[in-house]
Amino acid sequence: MRNGTGSWVRPLAAASLLAMVSGLLGGMASAQTPPSAEQGKGLFDARCKSCHEPAIERAPNRGELAVRPPAELKAAMVTGAMAPMASGLSSEEIDSIVAYLIAPPQAAATSPRPGQPAPKLTNTMCATNPPIKAAKGDWATVGRDIGNARFQPNPGIATKDLAKLKVKWSFSIAAAGNSQPVVVGDWLWILSRGQAFALDPASGCVRYAIAGVSARNTASVLASSVSPSGWLLVIGETSRQVRAFDAQTGKEIWKSAVLETHSASGITGSPVVSGNQVFVPITSLEEVSGTAPNYPCCSFRGSLVALDLKTGATQWKTFVVPEPLAPIRKTATGVQLQGPAGAAIWSAPSVDVKRGLVYVATGDSYTDADTKGADAIVAFDTKTGAIRWSNQVTEDDNYILGCASGKTGPNCPTPVGPDHDFGASPVLVKGKGGKEVLISGQKSGFTYGMDPDTGKLLWKQQVSAGSALGGIEWGIGTNGKLAFAPASDIINLYNEHTPGALGADVPSAADTPKGRPGLTALDPATGKVVWHVEPPKAPCQFRGDRKRSDRIPGACFNAMSAAPAMIPGAVIQGTTDGWIRAYDEKNGKLLWEDSTTVRTYATTNGVAEQPGGSIDGRGATIANGRMFIVSGFDGAAGTGGNGTNVLLAYSVDGK
Repeated sequence: MRNGTGSWVRPLAAASLLAMVSGLLGGMASAQTPPSAEQGKGLFDARCKSCHEPAIERAPNRGELAVRPPAELKAAMVTGAMAPMASGLSSEEIDSIVAYLIAPPQAAATSPRPGQPAPKLTNTMCATNPPIKAAKGDWATVGRDIGNARFQPNPGIATKDLAKLKVKWSFSIAAAGNSQPVVVGDWLWILSRGQAFALDPASGCVRYAIAGVSARNTASVLASSVSPSGWLLVIGETSRQVRAFDAQTGKEIWKSAVLETHSASGITGSPVVSGNQVFVPITSLEEVSGTAPNYPCCSFRGSLVALDLKTGATQWKTFVVPEPLAPIRKTATGVQLQGPAGAAIWSAPSVDVKRGLVYVATGDSYTDADTKGADAIVAFDTKTGAIRWSNQVTEDDNYILGCASGKTGPNCPTPVGPDHDFGASPVLVKGKGGKEVLISGQKSGFTYGMDPDTGKLLWKQQVSAGSALGGIEWGIGTNGKLAFAPASDIINLYNEHTPGALGADVPSAADTPKGRPGLTALDPATGKVVWHVEPPKAPCQFRGDRKRSDRIPGACFNAMSAAPAMIPGAVIQGTTDGWIRAYDEKNGKLLWEDSTTVRTYATTNGVAEQPGGSIDGRGATIANGRMFIVSGFDGAAGTGGNGTNVLLAYSVDGK
């Protein structure tokens, strides 16, 4: 599966497929154990076990299965990415598989399911909810601005005070997915796969919560006459719909139509609002569906959708794969394969108002039918949706789950690509002389500088070894002077630590170079490396049963998978071992660091000893004198995850 940096939740452990798909579908509920769990075990063994076990013992998200609502798991098998595997089963038989998956420990006598019940959360409601008022240090969308620069020019925190940062409050978020908080004045919003929360950024009390919101991306908040309060909250849900709410009250204003009908599709990149338009990227898990022997792989095509901000009506929808869908070949069992397909858009689009363009970065191809839409940077006309230019940087990057390391399943494309798609939003930055350059980062470990008018490649620079979960994962950024690219190389690090531990679904240790995680500062005009730092191999203290969240229990990995955040003078960067650090923007000198796993947290919503975990995903939000980071994300890296994550609020001296 895709991880969200070019992929949404990578298949390093094939066993976690259903957990991951249920995460995409979203939602949280208390687990029940219907009496058909034993029947479900037999069906699971017959239909699912070949992919889901024994690797389930190291599946990164398996603890979350215990708190997924049955309806969500069933949807994965009826209409979602697992539908091909469940083909021919009755509704009652599918229900029994769901019962087996959600059964708590010891519930199924012959083979207890691993479970990690969510802690009971009790919201502390705010005494008053003042009107929303903008402040100069707001961070109101995933990249702070619609170009996804991730630079906060008015942080309210001086560089000299970074060393004084301490945690002021914390808030538990069950199955938070990959959401980053957004802040406007005295209000903060964060999403989960079950609820949307509005909090007080000063104290962590809850202003309101919206039940039934399932999202694994970041909301946008903006001043708008569409909302009675004058402030609008826009959310892209796992249902493939966008919903708009009054940001002051949480009352729904409109809901879009379903933006994509393909059963494996979804929304993982954050919608971005510009003017009267909402730009929504569409992604897919067909890489998983394509593994089923009788599945006619593949037909999904990534697209960008523009909605009317006032009504949610679709203005235009443009697919990034331009070639027509056509038969390719038949498998040995007579199943007709088709293509081209793929090119999912995993990250938020970036808007260039001056040129009237919106840029996206696309994922890999799913078939061996040629397409120029995969592994590409694409520019759309904001008014019409017409593709103004497209630049593919990697050809023949054809991949579906289980086709790495020489495996040749019936649907495997030929050749099998390295899975080096894009998951980071492109960013626009001025180089020397004022010439603007569009910069992107790929899982290959390469960064690219392109002409924003034509898409012409201006430079190419490698910053890490790269792999299917290497290179640039969740994001890059710029402070207007330099571009900053954090690198993961987590597969490389896994293979170095325990060769072969990841199984055959990813490249073997022999096929991956030595990992080089780190943070690189680049000259935007030339791509020249200005400085590069490697994160230290530091201790982590992931608490609890690490078999529930770690592919290699007992190990810490210093991958830089998360997106960076910049303030004047410093770059803030997290690592998958749970550390957050600040580096000098000029030379990479370490200014401050803190381990989010060295302590537990008494959260404002009632958890006495909430653990921290991996920092892997959207990165920090810096707003109005505070820094916010989510610790414990159950994501692509598969290390240090928690079924319940923790939102941490840092301030100078914890005040």
